[in-house]
Amino acid sequence: MKIYESKKLSTQHLKKLLQRPLTGADSIRENVNSIILDVKTGGIISAVKYAKKFDHYNSASIFVSESEFKQAEKSLPEEGMNAIKKAYENIYNFHLLQLPKKITTETQKGILCSRIFKPIENVGLYIPGGTAVLPSTILMLGIPAKIAGCKRVVISTPVQGSKVNSYLLYAAKLCGISEIIKIGGAQGVGLLAYGGKGFRKVDKIFGPGNRYVTTAKLLVNQDFDGAQIDMPAGPSEVLIIADRNANPKFVASDLLSQAEHGADSQVILLTNDLSFAKEVQKEVQIQLNLLPRKSITEKSLRASRIIITNDIYEGVILSNEYAPEHLILNVKNPIRILKNIRNAGSVFIGQYSPESAGDYASGTNHSLPTNGLAKTIGGVTVEMFMKSMTIQKLSKKGLSKIADTIIALANIEGLEAHANAIKVRMKK
Repeated sequence: MKIYESKKLSTQHLKKLLQRPLTGADSIRENVNSIILDVKTGGIISAVKYAKKFDHYNSASIFVSESEFKQAEKSLPEEGMNAIKKAYENIYNFHLLQLPKKITTETQKGILCSRIFKPIENVGLYIPGGTAVLPSTILMLGIPAKIAGCKRVVISTPVQGSKVNSYLLYAAKLCGISEIIKIGGAQGVGLLAYGGKGFRKVDKIFGPGNRYVTTAKLLVNQDFDGAQIDMPAGPSEVLIIADRNANPKFVASDLLSQAEHGADSQVILLTNDLSFAKEVQKEVQIQLNLLPRKSITEKSLRASRIIITNDIYEGVILSNEYAPEHLILNVKNPIRILKNIRNAGSVFIGQYSPESAGDYASGTNHSLPTNGLAKTIGGVTVEMFMKSMTIQKLSKKGLSKIADTIIALANIEGLEAHANAIKVRMKK
């Protein structure tokens, strides 16, 4: 990771350093669009064609069978299953508190207004399966779907060959999910969105993925025949604000834990101490050499930075502009700094709050907005798996209290039928 000093940089150069490493966006969109359109018309047959081409898919069926679920559980070590169970408990307990409550108020005597929530009945969960297997993502999406009460939850995940990873199947079973298709990538998103003979489409798609998956989600979201999406969650990222009080080994480990997600991930360290930055830089290299995913992590680090700020509050300003998916505050007084944080998907406070805790087992959700979208949206919640409905019940007396108001507004807008709907009810 290269070190830059903000005081030596122009505003334009500093802005460029904080840009995400997006490349080939136009060509990706063109390629993904052709896949999506093919799957839209060809259904399972087209999706399988691309799965064979990109993932070496060779399963007799795109669906995971009951026997595959049973075999998966038998093959897993107790230690692994217990870890997933523990994470499940913490995530479930935190998300259970997110269930939205019905509200009712009488805006005027005889005018009762309510807001209630209903689950989205038919949802799809995209679970990445490229360079890493992510049972944690099943928990992060399957648990809120379960709490929300979604009737049908189907998982799309790529397979190399014919089998879905056993840990994925075990996590899915814990979440009460039995419908899994062995197709991922853009073709998996397309199949979720449009369905086909033998597979019913979903109404909303959740889950992170690479640029191809993210682009596919955006395309089907723009099509009324497609499906809504949670957010365009793309390559993972972390920004750390640290001072001399932080442990350079801890900071380096946090940077690397995020960088190893993929070659297109990005990690950034903002600190007001140059000597500390150099210590972190050295520690990153030491720990990097011990990682099995070193080659992937190195590619991510090429688009990553250490920036020396004039003070910690300049770091806060830069962070708010960057709007990171994950933000770690490893400083002397993190709570004081937190008050000034406006844009972040998930915040980790202090020396012993590594980002990996949120990725796996603390209880918060790890499906979060990337690419600066934390300025406008938050991460996955139970409410995302639901939709609200408003209800109003007016008595004749209640309607009479606002009749003149409605008629006047209808007249202003030139909508006579609206006004007449009131007038006919108010006639004696």
